[in-house]
Amino acid sequence: MSAAADGFRMPAEWTPHERTWMAWPGPNPTFDDPEDLAAARIAWASVARAVRRFEPVTVVCGPGQSAEARALLGHGIDTVERDLDDAWMRDIGPTFLTNDAGELAAVDWTFNGWGAQHWARWEHDAKIAVYVSDLAGSAKTYTSELVNEGGAIHVDGEGTVLLTETVQLGPERNPHWTREQVEAEIHAHLGTRKAIWLPRGLTGDYPPPLPERRGGTPNGFGTLGHVDIVAAFARPGVVVAHVQPDPAHPDHEVTKEVIGLLKAQTDARGRRLEVVEVPAPTVLEADGHWADYSYINHYLCNGGVVLCGFDDPRDEIAAVIFRRLFPERTVTLVDARTIFAGGGGIHCITQQQPRAVVR
Repeated sequence: MSAAADGFRMPAEWTPHERTWMAWPGPNPTFDDPEDLAAARIAWASVARAVRRFEPVTVVCGPGQSAEARALLGHGIDTVERDLDDAWMRDIGPTFLTNDAGELAAVDWTFNGWGAQHWARWEHDAKIAVYVSDLAGSAKTYTSELVNEGGAIHVDGEGTVLLTETVQLGPERNPHWTREQVEAEIHAHLGTRKAIWLPRGLTGDYPPPLPERRGGTPNGFGTLGHVDIVAAFARPGVVVAHVQPDPAHPDHEVTKEVIGLLKAQTDARGRRLEVVEVPAPTVLEADGHWADYSYINHYLCNGGVVLCGFDDPRDEIAAVIFRRLFPERTVTLVDARTIFAGGGGIHCITQQQPRAVVR
C-alpha cells in the first residue's frame, strides 16, 4: 500500500509544526577549507536560532561534533549524533506526512547526491531520512525508488505539487522514468493529485565548469534545478515566484518563462494561480558565476518566516512582500550568502516535522 492509499498526505509548510530538523556542517567537499567550514557553522547556527524563536529545533551532528555545535547553537536547541556526509536536511531528511487519525509518517526518497555529482558524498546521508523518521516517532516510513529530494517538491496541502523537469526527469536521477511514472509515484507518496511542472531552475543552480578554488577542489555546487529556489506556495492558490529584473542576467528570461507558465496554471481544485513576483537581489554574480540568490528559499515556522537576506537593497522589499503575505507571522531576515555559497539556502537546510492532529 502507498502512503496516500493509507490515508497519509504531506501537509503544507504553513500548517503547525512539531519541530524543525537540521544537519550540522562537517568537513566535506562542500566545506573543505577550515574557514569555509567555520563560516558555514556560524550561518547554520544563525538559522537554527532564528527558527528556535518559534518552535523546537533538533540538529543532527556528526560523531563527536555535538559539543562544538551546542557552543554556537546556544541554549534550547537539541542535538543528536549520526554519521553525515553533508548538511542539507531538506534533501537528505524525510518528507513527513500526517493522516486524519493524528499519526505521523514519512517518505524516504532515494538519494544519490543531487544526481551523483562529482563533489557529492552520500553513503551516510542516504540513511538519514530513516534515522530522523524513527527519532520523530513516525508510525511508518515509506520507501520510494524515485531519486528525489525535499527541495525538489513544494505542495499546497490541497492536492497540488510543484516539480521541475530537470530534477525528477533528469538523466542524472531518474533516466528510465517517464513523466507519468514520476507523477504517479509522487502522488502515491504525497497524497497529491496534480503536478505543475516547471521547465528548469535558476541558472546558478546548474554547476558550470569553473576554475579550481577552495584549496584546489573544483567547485560546482548546485542541485540541477530545485523548485524551492524558484517558486513556492504561500497559501492555496497563491505562489511566490522569483523574478530577475535585470536583462543582463540569464535568469531574466528563465523567470519570465516560469512566471508565464505559472500564471496560466490551475491547481488541483481548479483555481487559477495567483503569482506574487519577488524580485531577485541586485547582485548578479557571486564567486565568479551567475548568482542564484533568491528570497523564495524561505522557511515557514510556527508564527514566523525566516527569510534569506543578502545585505542587499532588495532585502527589505522582499520582507515587505512576505509581511503582506503572512501578516500573522514575524518575518526575520538571516544572512544567507554563506549558505548559498555551498549550493542552497535557508529552506534547503531546514525540514519541518508537522504536528499530527486528529481531524
